[in-house]
Amino acid sequence: MRADELDPDLAAAIAEIESLGPPAWSDLSVAAARRLEDDLFSGPPEPPVADVRDLAFDGPHGVVPVRVYRPEGATEATGGEGDRAARALVHLHGGGWTLGTLDSVDGICRELAVRADAVVVSVDYRLAPEHPFPVAVDEATAALEWVAETADSLGVDPGRIGVSGTSAGGALAVAASLRAREFADSPTPAGQFLLYPIAGHDFETDSYRENADGPLLTRADMRWFYERYLRSPVDAANPYAVPLRARDLGDLPPATVVTAGFDPLRDDGVALADRFEREGTPVEHRHYPAMAHGFCSLADRVPTAETALSAVAADARDRL
Repeated sequence: MRADELDPDLAAAIAEIESLGPPAWSDLSVAAARRLEDDLFSGPPEPPVADVRDLAFDGPHGVVPVRVYRPEGATEATGGEGDRAARALVHLHGGGWTLGTLDSVDGICRELAVRADAVVVSVDYRLAPEHPFPVAVDEATAALEWVAETADSLGVDPGRIGVSGTSAGGALAVAASLRAREFADSPTPAGQFLLYPIAGHDFETDSYRENADGPLLTRADMRWFYERYLRSPVDAANPYAVPLRARDLGDLPPATVVTAGFDPLRDDGVALADRFEREGTPVEHRHYPAMAHGFCSLADRVPTAETALSAVAADARDRL
């Protein structure tokens, strides 16, 4: 499941990041980790899109900011001559439920909007430890509901709304899909697009042992994130927090699962994809043995990351 060596282009990009001397997330306070994450991953507004708007909706825990990316060709509202309703992705950022801003995920949202020809709604859900589980799940679900309810004004087709997420955001995307299956009042996504998702809570898998020291994400980091996200050890048994705890992962929206060989989360993502297939959820598992956690955010510098992101976008175009 892991290549003999890290992809050389990715290794060069990681060396550049590490030359800045960033400490491990788990060695920082929450406030310092958030500042570092924003500094490392916020960049220029590229690639260009037709329109970007900061909006908000009233969620179950208060106002939730969102950023809406509209690619060229997607109309702002339906009903006019020549208008067409666009596909949409509700995107949930990574950061261990503790880090992440609309700015730090701006680049990948722009990439998804352009490559998937989709209106992307990036969700600034509340973060732990101030807002532990299940607040982020509630707001992810509420964001999906809001996009479906306001589809006409957003210019999107309510039948072509998917959920996407990286890392912790992937776990939230699965949680939103699980909730839609269980509760009739929640809209069902037309697809789920999960990039190196957090899916389990076992820190002794082969991939956790092989990649305990990273790169880009360590086992200590994951313990640190979970300690801030979960209210108590009991929450680790809840499938809305840990998707692999679900009794049944069948009858969910078609999924794409991206995994990386040098990622502590690799085996969890593989297990998630295997269970989807075995239990009746259509799945495309895209595994990249020489990549590491978070690699799709480096698509501008790493050709394999560019290929992976294009493949995910193609899946979104096909399914939505």
